This record gives sequence, C-alpha cells and structure tokens, in this order.
Amino acid sequence: MSVEVRPVSMVSASVAPAFTCGLDATLKVISGKWKPLILYFLLRGPTRYGELKRAVRDVSDKMLIQHLKELEADGVLRRNDYREVPPRVDYTLTQLGQSLAQALEPLCVWGTENMAEMQAIFADRESSVRQPPT
Repeated sequence: MSVEVRPVSMVSASVAPAFTCGLDATLKVISGKWKPLILYFLLRGPTRYGELKRAVRDVSDKMLIQHLKELEADGVLRRNDYREVPPRVDYTLTQLGQSLAQALEPLCVWGTENMAEMQAIFADRESSVRQPPT
C-alpha cells in the first residue's frame, strides 16, 4: 500500500494547518479508549444507546455519552431522534464515518489473529510489574 505524504505547506496555503499528516487527522477523530469500538459496532447499522452500551463492555454512561457527542461533532455519526413517546433515539454512521469505520476493520483482523499472543504478552507484563524487585 502506498500513501502519498504531502508536506503540510502544500495542503493549504491560506489556512493554518490543523494536522501534521493524515494519520494525525485520523487519530484526532478516533482518540479515546472507546471511540474505535463505537465506530466498529455502528458498522452494523442504526444502533440504539442501550445496544451500544452492551456492545462496548465496561464503558461508563458518562464516557459513552461524551464519545458519542464528540463523534457527532466530528461529523462521523448522526444522532437520530424520532420525537416519539416513549423517546426513541439511535445512532448511525455518516458517509465519512462509514469510511473511517471500514478503515478500522484491518485493525480488528490483526487483533483477532494476534489475540492469544497479545494476551500472553500482557499477562507477562502484568506479572513482572507485580513482582517486587529482587
């Protein structure tokens, strides 16, 4: 895979650059412990808050709400309020969000293929941290 890396000065001469490169732009959108998982689960289609909460295990309500608001502000997801009683709200990816979430799929494949090895590495690291120095 070839990626064209353009110097920041070539991106826009009239506007101060907000990002140093494409990876910087991507990381600014997906930074946060839960954002990649939220995006990945939204690939399934419209998803209600409770479904996301169950899918993204261990996320607090506060963090899930915060990340959803940030992703909406970044233009990668849309909050759909159906104005019904009882209230019904779901979240969907925008076209921009679809492309970003699809870009995360190879990371998921890598994680699946290397999960056992990574678990062993993390377990070894944890055990060495817990052992007092001799």
